[in-house]
Amino acid sequence: MEQRLFSSKRAEMSTPAADKFPVRPLAALLLALAAQTCLEPPARIPAALALYLLAAGFAVWSFCRGEWTLPDPPSRNPKVLLSASTSPEVELQDSVKRPDKKIPSSSFFFFLLSSFIFLSIAFYLFGDNRFTPLNLSLWLSGIFLFLRAFWVKKNPYTDFTDKKDFSDFIKTRKSVFLRQIRAIRVPLLIFLIFLIAAFFRFHHLASVPAEPFSDHAEKLFDVYDITQGETRVFFPRNTGREAIQFYWTLLAAALFRTGLSFQSLKIGTALLGFFTLPFIYLLGREIANRRAGLLAMLFAGVAYWPNVISRIGLRFPLYPLFAAPTFYFLLRGLRTNSRNDFLLSGLFLGLGLHGYTPFRIAPLLVLVTFLLHLFSRRPIRLSHYALLLFAALIVFLPLLRYSLEFPAEFWNRAASRAVVPNPAPVFVSNLWNALLMFNVNNGNIFVNSIVHRPALDVVTGALFLLGLTLLLARRRFLDLWLVAAILTLILPSAFSLAFPVENPALTRAGGALAPVFVLVGMTLDGLLSAFSVGLKRSGEALLVAGVVGILFAASAVQNYDLVFRQFAAQYDRVVWRTSEMGEVVRAFGNPDRVWIVPYEQWVDTRLPALWAGIPNRDLGLPRGKLADTLQLPAPKLFIFKASPLAANFNDTATLEELRRLYPQGELTLHESEPWWQSFWVYFVPVR
Repeated sequence: MEQRLFSSKRAEMSTPAADKFPVRPLAALLLALAAQTCLEPPARIPAALALYLLAAGFAVWSFCRGEWTLPDPPSRNPKVLLSASTSPEVELQDSVKRPDKKIPSSSFFFFLLSSFIFLSIAFYLFGDNRFTPLNLSLWLSGIFLFLRAFWVKKNPYTDFTDKKDFSDFIKTRKSVFLRQIRAIRVPLLIFLIFLIAAFFRFHHLASVPAEPFSDHAEKLFDVYDITQGETRVFFPRNTGREAIQFYWTLLAAALFRTGLSFQSLKIGTALLGFFTLPFIYLLGREIANRRAGLLAMLFAGVAYWPNVISRIGLRFPLYPLFAAPTFYFLLRGLRTNSRNDFLLSGLFLGLGLHGYTPFRIAPLLVLVTFLLHLFSRRPIRLSHYALLLFAALIVFLPLLRYSLEFPAEFWNRAASRAVVPNPAPVFVSNLWNALLMFNVNNGNIFVNSIVHRPALDVVTGALFLLGLTLLLARRRFLDLWLVAAILTLILPSAFSLAFPVENPALTRAGGALAPVFVLVGMTLDGLLSAFSVGLKRSGEALLVAGVVGILFAASAVQNYDLVFRQFAAQYDRVVWRTSEMGEVVRAFGNPDRVWIVPYEQWVDTRLPALWAGIPNRDLGLPRGKLADTLQLPAPKLFIFKASPLAANFNDTATLEELRRLYPQGELTLHESEPWWQSFWVYFVPVR
């Protein structure tokens, strides 16, 4: 039997009277919404803290009275779906006594040995940090054979041993079929949520954000390298990057015919963020129920945090994309005792390690899950965890070879942020700030967040903290897992010890998206249940729709404003108009005779060339080398920094040098909005 810490039962609580209005849940919600409103910039911390304490008090009071509880997770064994009378104890015993069927030994050893041979050869051939047709084929074949060796061919709904089981199955399938006819609204709801999320993800994608910055130039140069045959496993440019985004961008550019451009980067990452939503739904359904999963996906689909990090065109959405399925399959495997789920969890774990560097924290959460599982005294199969880790290892194989051969390059990016002389106090401070990101302050990184505001909107922020309160009041295995998951997945942000000003970061804490919005969905699901019970069954559907509609409308309106007005305006104020320079270069028509003179904290001189359709050119030419252009024939064009209303920031030294070298040149001010984005164009005509 589980410890009391993990086994608080709803039956132990008093059942609320069915004819009483749910005053306590409503009071907790309204107080939490008021508190989160106080944390909108400019934050009023004392008032928000007082209101949140009152809200937590009402939430705990409501929980103790049995009015507001989080939804229960699904049954541990799929077979329970066939018999509503099966007790939890019988389910648990059955899941232990009936392990997965074994594959015949001859087939098993054939597939396993073949997998080992293929993977060993592939590991050797990955030594030059390249994907080739040969090593890629061997690696993928080895993964397939490994999965084939351990995959269990068993259908829990048809694998019966006696006639009684079969008759129960037939009766149950009839019941399930009728319920599915009545529940056709579920796929319709999912489709509607996808449509809403697609609008928020792809609306104004070309203009929000409008301009790239230096990291985008690095990415597009790496994508260009692939087109030139540099099919790397790990891309060492700019302190090193894992490979998935570069190949994915190349595919997006080909499918949407957008070329090697900023738009290709944005389309690719927006799709990655969109593909995360089904796994948020599945994770919510696995931890709680279908309605909680739908609510989690709905609010995540419109939220500012996942929307911004998906639109920016960098690797950021790869973190939640792979974290969500990794732990969905792990938790489902723990519930169903299914070997296949552990294999799938390992597959996504290994893939995630090819995505975005902060995902390297995910194996730690696997370990934390194992320890929580062990501490809860639940039956555990070490072989399943071993299969998960081994599956992840073989998917990670190309990067494993690179990390062993070039450890400094592989760990450079992570180590450059985590190594400081006295890390403990910095880490404690960073962790505290990272915990505050959800409801108070998400940091000051202007290119992927609205600075100094909460990561969550008013509605989801309030539901999130109320949900945490209810989790800690109930303290079951999955409750503690959710808390542990959030804490673990924000650690990459907290580990920015060398640059604490970069913490919190919505990007490096992005893996926490899935558990955060699952908790939001669970909290709202429990609230809807409290309202339904408190106001009797009549009009329940209308009540639920009304509550969800009001809260969702408030959330969607605020998030739309955050992304398409506030974030867009902030981004446009600080990122240079390299697209306008690209238009000048394109209009000139001869990029070999165009140069941009660099200036401190000004434009990345590779970006205008990218806008002009030249993916492999840096137009930068330092002032000291301007004389080298004398030997080239005219016409010529020079672009350099201008500041019409702040003469101290004009590049007057470059202007003087150009006038000395080309006295016949013509100077033009290219005026931009805002004015500090303007630049000088110096044209040298043919004599």
